[in-house]
Amino acid sequence: GLGFNIVGGTDQQYMSNDSSIYVSRIKKDGAAYLDGRLQEGDKILAVNGKDLKDLRHKDAVELFRNAGYDVSLKIQRRLQPQNGPVSHRGDGESGGLSLAAFLVPGLALAAAAVWIVLRYRQRI
Repeated sequence: GLGFNIVGGTDQQYMSNDSSIYVSRIKKDGAAYLDGRLQEGDKILAVNGKDLKDLRHKDAVELFRNAGYDVSLKIQRRLQPQNGPVSHRGDGESGGLSLAAFLVPGLALAAAAVWIVLRYRQRI
């Protein structure tokens, strides 16, 4: 997976009167965690150019599951002022978020680790 969980949708609103999709959790050592740009609370506006507006939760989940290897996210950052409530930045949109840049090295490291473990076991 991409290393994060989502909440929201037209059928499971996370915030009242808002059916947007939000990042609810970043999984430790997952692709999003290793990339470091996505944050819990971020609103996801689009996946690979496909708008997430007015989608049911399960349809949004399917979009993420079928996003493919090179994933680009359009997000709106949720900022928290030092002494105030959580709010959304005016435009708040970032450019594409390519997780492939971290998936490839991550998979390579995992494959190398498995190879080392197997080699070590053979010697014992």
